[in-house]
Amino acid sequence: MPSVTLTDRFLSSLKPNPSQRLEVSDAGCTGLAIRCTHKGSRTWLLRYRGLDGRNARHKLGDYPVMSLKSARLEAGRLRDLIDGGGDPLREKQDAREAARKDALATFGNLLDAYWLACATGEWQPKRKIKRASTLAYEQRLCERHIEPVLASLPVSSIKRATVKALLRDMTAKGIGAQTNRVQALIRQVFNFAINEEVVEVNPAMGFPTLHAGKPRLKIWRDHELQLLWNALSGRTPLRSPDGAEVYIGRQVRIALQLATLLLQRRAEIVGMDLDELDLDQAVWTIPPERMKSGRPHQVPLPSLAIDLIREAIVLSKLPADRRTGPVFPTPQDNTQPINAEALTRAMSRLRVCIGVEDRTVHDLRRTGSTALTSERLRVSPFIRSKVLGHGSDAGGGAQVSSAHYDVNEYMSDKRAALKAWQSLLLHIVDKDDHKPAPQRTGIIRGMMFGLEVANDTDWLSSHHAR
Repeated sequence: MPSVTLTDRFLSSLKPNPSQRLEVSDAGCTGLAIRCTHKGSRTWLLRYRGLDGRNARHKLGDYPVMSLKSARLEAGRLRDLIDGGGDPLREKQDAREAARKDALATFGNLLDAYWLACATGEWQPKRKIKRASTLAYEQRLCERHIEPVLASLPVSSIKRATVKALLRDMTAKGIGAQTNRVQALIRQVFNFAINEEVVEVNPAMGFPTLHAGKPRLKIWRDHELQLLWNALSGRTPLRSPDGAEVYIGRQVRIALQLATLLLQRRAEIVGMDLDELDLDQAVWTIPPERMKSGRPHQVPLPSLAIDLIREAIVLSKLPADRRTGPVFPTPQDNTQPINAEALTRAMSRLRVCIGVEDRTVHDLRRTGSTALTSERLRVSPFIRSKVLGHGSDAGGGAQVSSAHYDVNEYMSDKRAALKAWQSLLLHIVDKDDHKPAPQRTGIIRGMMFGLEVANDTDWLSSHHAR
């Protein structure tokens, strides 16, 4: 086994050998080695002689999750343990057995172990670390529906009938989609328990979901969009049905306007940061850790969106020399963005003021998406998906090619699509049936993917989702 003084530069240059594993010893730390498999995974190992005289090998962690510095520190700690008569493998086995006993005590203990394993990346059921926002949502779901029923129960006592009783109680209370999410979460926790050899059977599996989920199909109609936009722009005062004035801050209203214009998710909108923006090039780049897809997403900015973003930056009161920082900060801390729930709460109050029922922030995204591929704008589903930050609408080999062999952002097509949506939206919110319709200005066609946007009065007024 070769021995070199390991550096991060050397570690990043390690390439997998298709025929065998490569193992390199660290000359700077006794017993420490890095193993690179034929698949490219790199694992830290500590080699030592056990108490029984055998050659032992103890896994420390994976690189680069565990850095070179951390690996050397952990190796040093374990060397001290060995010199004192201890055994790292026995220590690990004892810790695992203790954790298993704790988990066996109650479902609440198992949950604690599950959250920790997800947060550290030790447990990755979909081969990727769960986003912090996903974990926070799951924990809220658990605190509300699962812990009051299961937390104090011994894990071994939880059977399929136990889980079914919890879910049936939820449906009896009128809880719909969250019932299925609770079942999925319990199933994930028990999958983790099976992996840790705590249990052998998953009691949340083997029966169908109790709630027949239906996709939400609500979209904002033209006259509702007009009422909403006028309220967000300050053209009409916000008053409740009893005449009381309703206050919604300008920054929140701007965020809702941008959600309407750009068709991105509410969490992506409120998380917008200065370092993600290039207003001179009219581009907003959302980093992969903030995207549901886990891939970076470039959003072309139409002119009105740029004006609104500039206004929000001024309202944020960030220092003029700052190059990073949230565009929509909290009043208490201008280094932290507002919560996406702020948009949901504001929308609930807005609906009351404008007299519109059962419409959400996410319905704005669906409304714009529907308009893009409708006869009004005639944008191809492929480009629509690119605008929304989804994967390709293609199937089979085309989907594989798009996911793994195509890193294009199709910016010109996306820009044309969002510009057309802005024009349509502004026509809708400024619509006056007594005004003469504007004249045809031309047609834009994307030959490869069938993008076809007609800038004329026929498509602007031909279809109204009544």
